[in-house]
Amino acid sequence: MQKPVLAILAAGMGSRYGGLKQIDPMDEHGNNIIDFDIYDAKRAGFEDVVFIIKKEIDRDFKERIGSRMEKRMNVRYAYQELNMLPGGFSVPEGREKPWGTTHAVLCAREAVGGRPFAIINADDYYGPHAFAELYRFLSRGGSPDAHAMVGYNIENTLTEFGSVARGICLVNEKGYLTDIVERTKVVKTDDCASFTLDGEHFTPVPKGTVVSMNCWGFMGGIFDRLESGFCANFEAGVRSNPLKYEDLLPNAVRYALGDGKTTVKVLTTPDRWFGVTYKEDKPDTIAALKALKAKGLYSERLWE
Repeated sequence: MQKPVLAILAAGMGSRYGGLKQIDPMDEHGNNIIDFDIYDAKRAGFEDVVFIIKKEIDRDFKERIGSRMEKRMNVRYAYQELNMLPGGFSVPEGREKPWGTTHAVLCAREAVGGRPFAIINADDYYGPHAFAELYRFLSRGGSPDAHAMVGYNIENTLTEFGSVARGICLVNEKGYLTDIVERTKVVKTDDCASFTLDGEHFTPVPKGTVVSMNCWGFMGGIFDRLESGFCANFEAGVRSNPLKYEDLLPNAVRYALGDGKTTVKVLTTPDRWFGVTYKEDKPDTIAALKALKAKGLYSERLWE
């Protein structure tokens, strides 16, 4: 069995954050969230990392992150570009926005090279338990259609400063994902959380609800499933919203589950998520990482 790869979704331009949050330091030693995730992944057993980025940030990303990570991991790059589309599809006139996280993963197919891989967001802290669980799952092999997701309780994934996107999950008694719906406007409430489709009417989401944070473990068979779903949804999506349509990874996994072959084991973690969706999240994230260092989970300078 080939050793699994860690792939990191780092192509976002940080429109809500106001800059490239992938490279924004989160401690006084210049470490960012990617540093902490890769540190946890490396001690779980991962040795190879694929950064999925855009050409526009190539130089800055490599100078600030890639050059440092090359000393610790085997590094490869994949580029998410608008014109990297399956045959028969073209970019609508005036389109600038990326095609979403499903497309980003598809752009990494060659770089991953047929190996099992974990996929994460660049701006989310997942905790060491998530990487240990993913590495164990991916290392044992199995069916090319048997995948995994690290699920988080929704109350551990919210920000005080605005709405977030979360994949709301249904999990059966055997611990497998049976459905997932991406909600793009989830807000924190006094009780827990709510989501809205129109900005006026809100549906409560209770504590203990499992959500996806784009922390997946995929076998090689996922690429054909993702491409099939991407192609199936592309034409209608572009027709309805040519400049902003995106194919998000939870929606693509939902599509794949419908084939009757794809399975997704939901791995659990006690860790609390935190990240930098908004600029206002940064002080809390810095404080949270400092507290984890104080507990001994990380050394003060992390890599030293």
